[in-house]
Order: sequence, then C-alpha cells, then structure tokens
Amino acid sequence: MESGWITKDFLTLDSKLQREKEKVETLEKESQKLEDQRQKKDEEISFITQAWNELAEEFAELQNQLDHLSSTPRRTPKMLLLLGGAVICLVFVGLIFIFATSEKYAKIVRFKEEKFYLNPQTKEKQLFPSVEEKATLLLSVIVPAYNEEKRLPVMLEECLDYLEKKLKSNPKNTYEVLIVDDGSTDKTTEVGLGYSEKYGCDKVRVLTLIKNRGKGGAVRLGMLSARGQQLLFADADGATTFEDISKLQKNLDDLVKGESLESALGLVCGSRAHLEKEAIASRSIARTFLMKGFHLLVWLFAARSIRDTQCGFKLLTRATARLCFPNLHIERWAFDVELIYIAEHVKIPTGEISVRWTEIEGSKIVPVWSWLQMGRDLFLIWLRYSTGAWGLRLDSKEK
Repeated sequence: MESGWITKDFLTLDSKLQREKEKVETLEKESQKLEDQRQKKDEEISFITQAWNELAEEFAELQNQLDHLSSTPRRTPKMLLLLGGAVICLVFVGLIFIFATSEKYAKIVRFKEEKFYLNPQTKEKQLFPSVEEKATLLLSVIVPAYNEEKRLPVMLEECLDYLEKKLKSNPKNTYEVLIVDDGSTDKTTEVGLGYSEKYGCDKVRVLTLIKNRGKGGAVRLGMLSARGQQLLFADADGATTFEDISKLQKNLDDLVKGESLESALGLVCGSRAHLEKEAIASRSIARTFLMKGFHLLVWLFAARSIRDTQCGFKLLTRATARLCFPNLHIERWAFDVELIYIAEHVKIPTGEISVRWTEIEGSKIVPVWSWLQMGRDLFLIWLRYSTGAWGLRLDSKEK
C-alpha cells in the first residue's frame, strides 16, 4: 500500500515537473522573441544613426566648400548653394522619417466581435470562415457599406434577384452576399440583417465593424471572411448594373485558362472607360474632371495595365484574394490602386471590362477633400514601395 502511495506521489511530482518544464520553455521562447524584437529595433536605430551621421558629414563638407567659395568670387550665389544643401538635407530626413514610421508589412486589425456574424433566425453569433480555408461556394459578393440604409436595398434587390435566377437555372451557381457595415451610424446593419433573415444567413451575412476602416479596410475584411471561388466587391449604391458580372466572369475564365479557381490567379476590373461600344457611363462634369486627373497620376506613378482603377466592381479568384488583400496598406479610397499595383508586381493576369454605370446621388466622395486624400495615398504607394519602406509578404496568411 505504501509503495502505491509512493508511486502515485512520484507520478504527481513528475507531472508537475513536466508542466514546469513547459512553462520554462514557453518563457524561453518569449524571451527569445523579445530579444529578436530588441535586435530589430537596435538595427533600425543603428541605421537611422548611421544615416544621420553621414548626413552630418555631408553637410559639414558642404559648409566647408561654401566657406571656401565665399572667400573667392564665384558666379553661383552662396544663398543658392545653401538652399540646395537644405533641400538635400530635407530629402535625407524625409527618407529617414519614412523608414522609421512605416510598417514594412501590412497589419490587419480585427476586433473579436468582428469575427462573428449574427444568425437572425436563431439569434446566435457564428464564426466567420477564413479565405485561407477551401471554398464552399462559387461566388462571394462583398458589399462595403457606410451609412447606406437608403441606397443599399435597391442594390441588394437587383443583386439578389439576379443571383437567385442564376441559382435556379443551375444549382452549381451557389453564392453569398457579404455586407460589410463600415462603422455606420444609421441602420445599415439592420437593413442587411433583414435580407439575411429573408434569404437565410447561408446566402446573406452581415459583418459589422466596430470602428470605421474606410472602403479599402471594409473590403479587405469582407474578402478575408468569404467562402467563394470567385470574389466580387461591388459598391452599395448600385451604380453598376449587376448583371454585367457575367462579362467579368467570362473574362476571368479566359484569364485562368481552365485552371481551378481555387488556386489560379486572376483579376478583372469593371471599367467606365469606353473599351467597348456598348459601354454606358454618365458622370457629372466636375467628377469627370477630377477622375481624369487622378487617372493620369495613377498611370504615371502606380499602375498602367488598368485605365479605370476606381470603378467599384472587381472580380478575382480566391487565390488572388489570399495573396493581395493581406498585403494592402491603404484602407481608404485609393486601395484599388494598391491592389492593382500588387497584381502587376507579382504578375497576376488582369483584365478590364466595360460595364454599364450610372452616377447615383448620395456619393460619399467629397469632391475636393476625397481627391486630395487619394492623391496623398497614391504618392505614398509610389514612394514607400519604391524606397522599400513597404514590402509584400507573398506567403502571408490572415493573422
């Protein structure tokens, strides 16, 4: 009997010892992780310090040259040389600032509550799937929406009517519509849940964001929660005739050349440019002028394969979504440009198909401010990728 107690005590102590060993190993791993982070920060500080010292030496040398030049008559005024030196200094300081303040790889922030959707029939919250999982549907439609309680129903009626007809004609045309409420202050979520209750949460789901991310941030989180082999994002205002998705799907099939939509790469952009005779586009003069100017800047600094980067009607394969959206840094209006920039950089086959489009009242774009913001983001895309401050994690997964 005493021997049995000793054996039992020994096993208990051995179990405790094993747990303590596991704790020690965990602490060692955490310590190593912190040490790696410290070394990375030290390297960054060392880089900045070295750059600053080199800059100081350059400036000192320039000052010596200026002092020498000031003692002899020259054609170039001293003030002009000082101005040139100041510009050089500003450029160096600017580059240092860009590297010091930029996250090289995109960071995805998602609150715990945003990982679940509500089943309006059972009133239970269910976990969203991940785009990293295998597709279970043919098509996912992501609809970013900010304060769209009035315009959203019109778009959803057209969209769901088309998708239901396609499903009835062929049971393989399975779909889901994922409405992403981007921190709205109106009843956008309630409107979406009404359709979810009507069609069922297997067909219509609502992702409600606690904090406004911007259109790009909303589309990204929707893409990362989708189940389709093909993924389309479409604006909530219904400006694009939804049935034109068939034209995009045909072009996407041509791009993937018979490969599986699960693994093949391909991106097709709806366009308001006159690429086809039947294209119809109507915009106000002011918006057209601003759009043309922005397109020129995009062509000069970022993307040349797509003429109309800002049309909110783009279709891509699941593999393309897995690769591109975890790498997006821009969360506001110019995210489309970065998406196409990434696609061009990694040689993703792209297409541009003209769609019918009509300007709808109630646009969230503020004519001056929004375009200035897009111009700023465009400059950041070009500058930060060109200097290496931003990078792509081509094997990235949702964190």
